[in-house]
Amino acid sequence: MKTEQISFNTRRARSEFVAKRFADVINGNVLDVGCYEAPLRELLCSCNYFGIDIAGNPDMKINIDTVDGLPFQNSSKDCVLCIEVLEHLENFHSIFDELMRISNRYILISLPNSWRDARVPLERGCGTFAHYGLPIEKPTDRHRWFFNHTQAHDFLLEKAGRHGLKVIEMFATEPKRPMLLRWLRRICYPGDKYMNRYSQTIWCVLQKSHNHT
Repeated sequence: MKTEQISFNTRRARSEFVAKRFADVINGNVLDVGCYEAPLRELLCSCNYFGIDIAGNPDMKINIDTVDGLPFQNSSKDCVLCIEVLEHLENFHSIFDELMRISNRYILISLPNSWRDARVPLERGCGTFAHYGLPIEKPTDRHRWFFNHTQAHDFLLEKAGRHGLKVIEMFATEPKRPMLLRWLRRICYPGDKYMNRYSQTIWCVLQKSHNHT
């Protein structure tokens, strides 16, 4: 799978990447599922933007994790975004299907590779990794699912096939590293082994045909 070397220190930086990298598919009526502070609202000024989330600065406050359906009509949005959200939801599968239902044309989804952050602490037998563990106080948010790059890739392809969608693009992002280091890693860990160890996020653009029902 193609990879791009980039990482984000802030939500704003990630949103700037999304707005620029996917400018050709994010247009018209846009629904941002799990938008939080909705930085894309400002960045997508030429679009009719609408964001939903339980907290932050959404256009509609809704607890995505407690509903099976979202309050939007079939094929009512030209582009539906769901960036680093599904892994936080218990109802991952039903909300994924809702993204497909609501979109009229494009769906943009990103999912993390949980194995990357967990690998070193597990190998060393010490340390922690984000979004998991057992804190003293119950966290307000955490990942509900623990999966690797290969599983995310296969899930997206299978779901796209079941919904009759075309995969326009699928690629992974990883932090910038020296070319020699990346080359040596790929020799030691070919194929999926490399992606599961070092890729950070998988990105997928799906397209719904106009005659899809």
